[in-house]
Amino acid sequence: MAALGWLTPRRRSATARSVLAGEASAEAARKSSQEAQAPQVAEEEPDFPVIGDDKAAAFFDLDNTVMQGAALFHFGRGLYKRKFFETRDLARFAWQQAWFRLAGVEDPEHMQDARDSALSIVKGHRVAELASIGEEIYDEYMADRIWPGTRALAQAHLDAGQKVWLVTAAPVEIAQVIARRLGLTGALGTVAESVDGVYTGKLVGEPLHGPAKAEAVRALASAEGLDLSRCAAYSDSHNDIPMLSLVGHPYAINPDAKLRRHAREQDWRLRDYRTGRKAAKVGIPAAAGVGAVAGGTAAAIALSRRRR
Repeated sequence: MAALGWLTPRRRSATARSVLAGEASAEAARKSSQEAQAPQVAEEEPDFPVIGDDKAAAFFDLDNTVMQGAALFHFGRGLYKRKFFETRDLARFAWQQAWFRLAGVEDPEHMQDARDSALSIVKGHRVAELASIGEEIYDEYMADRIWPGTRALAQAHLDAGQKVWLVTAAPVEIAQVIARRLGLTGALGTVAESVDGVYTGKLVGEPLHGPAKAEAVRALASAEGLDLSRCAAYSDSHNDIPMLSLVGHPYAINPDAKLRRHAREQDWRLRDYRTGRKAAKVGIPAAAGVGAVAGGTAAAIALSRRRR
């Protein structure tokens, strides 16, 4: 105000009021701008997962969500390599898998036939044997097929002190191997019946698929004392909409067309880590030979049907 000393009192008063008015206007504009921007930032990326929230957890589908392609397909390749089934079985298994892939629907009768024939592959083998082989097959076919983006999402939950579970129709033994290798909490998967440590060729109940996944998550959340409204779930398939709908934070990862549409309608978050949409949709490496595809498919369906 010293700089205004040469002005008359009246002029000084008017000038001072102008300065105050300008400063007040600038402050109001600045505050308004900050308030307008704040909701947008929070809406785009809120703080999630919440660090230290022990009532929250994350549930991840496996095939095409955490891993490129189907775990059962890769496991099947390993079993075929180890002579778990003969060449004469390849045509039957390859046809069953091809029909499923091309039709894009799950006909109950067809699925039952595929599941029964697949279960016959492991019948008579010891559970410990399959678990040990699963470790080898993970290194051979699966380790390099984990989606880095999804892996980072899972790690964010772990870093926040939350438990992270795989939820898959694949055999629980295979799911547990993958979960352990990724440092996750554990896995929910399809359980094949065994007596005295030997597979009988039957399932315990039904494959962990669709609504069954949602029931498994609900049961685990109850046992763990979790609040599902604070939990997250991630999947690529519309078959998992029941599971995704259970939680407060559903994510569509590499979604199929039906899930993508549903996610947009429900305003769910979307993440797509694929570079080749068509190849990822099929889930079979383009360079894989017919024998490998059929063989992998065979066992994949085998364990898939029984644990899916």
